[in-house]
Amino acid sequence: MERVIFHCDLNSFYASVELLDHPELRHLPVAVCGDPDSRHGIILAKNEPAKTFGVKTAETIWQARKKCPDLVLLPAHHDKYREFSRRVNRIYQEYTDLVEPFGIDESWLDLTGTLHLFGGNARALADQIRDRLRGELGLTISVGVSFNKVFAKLGSDYKKPDATTVITRENFRQIVWPLPVTDLLYVGRAAAQTFQKFNIRTIGDLARFDRESLFTLLGKNGAQLHDFACGLDRSPVAPAAQQTPPKSVGNGLTFPRNLQGREEIRAGITQLSDQVGARLRRHHMKCQGVSLAIRDPDFRDLSRQQRLRSPTCLSREIAQAAMELAESCWAMDRPVRALTVTAIYLISEEEAGAQLDLLADTQDRKRERLEKLEGTLDSIRAKYGKGAIAPASAPLDPGVDRHAPPPGGSRSYLEDS
Repeated sequence: MERVIFHCDLNSFYASVELLDHPELRHLPVAVCGDPDSRHGIILAKNEPAKTFGVKTAETIWQARKKCPDLVLLPAHHDKYREFSRRVNRIYQEYTDLVEPFGIDESWLDLTGTLHLFGGNARALADQIRDRLRGELGLTISVGVSFNKVFAKLGSDYKKPDATTVITRENFRQIVWPLPVTDLLYVGRAAAQTFQKFNIRTIGDLARFDRESLFTLLGKNGAQLHDFACGLDRSPVAPAAQQTPPKSVGNGLTFPRNLQGREEIRAGITQLSDQVGARLRRHHMKCQGVSLAIRDPDFRDLSRQQRLRSPTCLSREIAQAAMELAESCWAMDRPVRALTVTAIYLISEEEAGAQLDLLADTQDRKRERLEKLEGTLDSIRAKYGKGAIAPASAPLDPGVDRHAPPPGGSRSYLEDS
């Protein structure tokens, strides 16, 4: 049986939720930002009128106001966004039990086994769900309908706002293949740079490129991206309850040149810890320990680990622990070829919260604020790439990522384009 997959993407989600309380602002350019009182604050979301002025997510407020002097700024309310996200997904679950959230504002739905209960017409059902969310919650979505998850995601991005796009086996070459290759899910910066060198500019170029050559260039990821471009994605829609939490979260880099000295080693650890913290938050987990592995130019490895005093998902605390390990076991004048930072002894956010309640100290409130800040950075990077915002102390070329999550992994707190 041909699969029927929906990808539902809430349009301008943060801004749309805020405008529910400010209907008088709907016709004005509006942006949601972290700190409206600071000219250095970051734009987190914008409505359609603001987009017409070229306002972009992740730019500073002063940059946005140069484009749009009359831009109305509203503060973010993340608890409200999470509640609306839960309400939206509960509506989706009335149509199928196979609902996979992909961030706070996107979800895949597998309707293969239930479409016949709702008339059997996929486009009509997508339109019905759009009408229902608009009527019951005041929110709009764009829906991609296809036979796999990757093409369904492309469909929801294809036409916005408030639209349905159907991509079939018969029309995907006409709709999908002319799109930029960077529109394809899981094409990251490193893959995009490689594709550019070989004149792979569209998804069609990727589909027509030799698969074995892509495997040679990018390994398993290259072959998988080729399959995606050809419509061969077979990944299932996995409800959140079926997703197995990881036992550890690690990122490692082999650097394009050896790191030398304390500051370069610190920069490498900071960069890796930033990614590890983001992945912990994506899984709603915290670590109770940190492990550091160091490889020298002669491929000799050294690893150390330590327990933490309090569970954390903060990148800065992970980096601090990893740097302490480095200073305890490594001469800072020795060159480093590769580093791996791993969060270990993982527990859920709920378990961590209970522990902190028992061991309450004056740092808890500060840690909560920092977690919200790093969560906001996650949302920006998830949509606009890891390079959208980076630690000032980590200006390194990312080199070769040895432990990045494979295609098919999840991300968290996405904002829409």
